[in-house]
Amino acid sequence: MADFSVQSSEKAIGVFDSGLGGLTCVSELMKLMPSENIIYFGDTARVPYGTRSKETILEYARQDVNFIKSFDVKMIIAACGTVSSVVGKQKDFAGDVPFTGVVIPAVQAACAATRNGRIGVIGTAATIRSGAYGKAIRNIRQDAVVIGNACTMFVPMVENGITDKNDIVVKEMIKRYLEPIRRENVDVLILGCTHYPILHEAIAEYMGEDVRLISSGAEAAKFTMNMLAGKNMLSERTESGKVSYYTSDSKELFEANAHAFIGSRLMGEVTQISIDDIIQK
Repeated sequence: MADFSVQSSEKAIGVFDSGLGGLTCVSELMKLMPSENIIYFGDTARVPYGTRSKETILEYARQDVNFIKSFDVKMIIAACGTVSSVVGKQKDFAGDVPFTGVVIPAVQAACAATRNGRIGVIGTAATIRSGAYGKAIRNIRQDAVVIGNACTMFVPMVENGITDKNDIVVKEMIKRYLEPIRRENVDVLILGCTHYPILHEAIAEYMGEDVRLISSGAEAAKFTMNMLAGKNMLSERTESGKVSYYTSDSKELFEANAHAFIGSRLMGEVTQISIDDIIQK
């Protein structure tokens, strides 16, 4: 097993997603560890991943990981519920670089939060089809009842800025996808895609105040902080870290929409790359 402790604590944390959703994880990383440098790649030219086959998702994920690894990072986060579900527990998916997806961190938080053992999960079609969240939940709590539903239109809605809780499209889609879960009396709902926290207000209002929402991206950020701390790999710099953004589609669209995910004005340079650049890494 590789000795991760020998790696420089001052290297960046790498984060990737199929689009902009992983920025919700980046936002949490910046709050928890403001001195860390972060490399973010959003594969916006191929979003969404959730409607693709398992083989295609794995191919894209390997290409994304290799691109991130080209920056010599100290850890990689697959801030994508679809990739995390398909990759499963392969902690060595990034080779000798520490790696985590969003499934295990979110599941651990959900199992700790539930009172009645009834846990809802929403994600892309590929995520729900994989059954990864249900398997992980029952590994921790065998008596848990897991109710999942694929929310196919959520990612396209979010990527196109259709997120206002009062928007008629948002209301209709929320009702269509969440009604089967709400009637099952869940008390915890895992937002199994990092795009979904952008719909947090609308989802929370529909589910009611007795249902706790778990953001998979935010939980992955907490998991990363604890993991790096345990390996003595947290940055020791005193100044604020830098965030570098890479996108496989329009730089202008990335810059225009990213603020909704990052929670503030985008700080850091955005670079557009081609799919060929990713494949060749």
